[in-house]
Amino acid sequence: EVQLVESGGGLVQPGGSLRLSCVASGFTFSSAGMSWVRQAPGKGLQWVSFINGGGGTTTYLDSVKGRFTISRDNAKNTLYLQMNSLKPEDTAVYYCVKSGDTKRGQGTQVTVSS
Repeated sequence: EVQLVESGGGLVQPGGSLRLSCVASGFTFSSAGMSWVRQAPGKGLQWVSFINGGGGTTTYLDSVKGRFTISRDNAKNTLYLQMNSLKPEDTAVYYCVKSGDTKRGQGTQVTVSS
């Protein structure tokens, strides 16, 4: 069974940074493409970033390019999202998801506010 546990969110001022983590289990992590998605209050899910199994291919939502960096440690079955220069519009619950699967963890809340 796919299990995903996100952490690392919090309250941060505009311009600040956070690093999100997602510990995965129940599947061969190193073979799986992974994404971060987010859901802002009152809005639908929005894809943020993708990384392939080997970590050599990454893609980003245009609005986060140059500010967010996705990475992974396959030895630790862990996915990361480094978020810099945060903006109020980045406020959302962030989830990690496995490619081809709809299951999400509990998510981690990111709030960007002064």
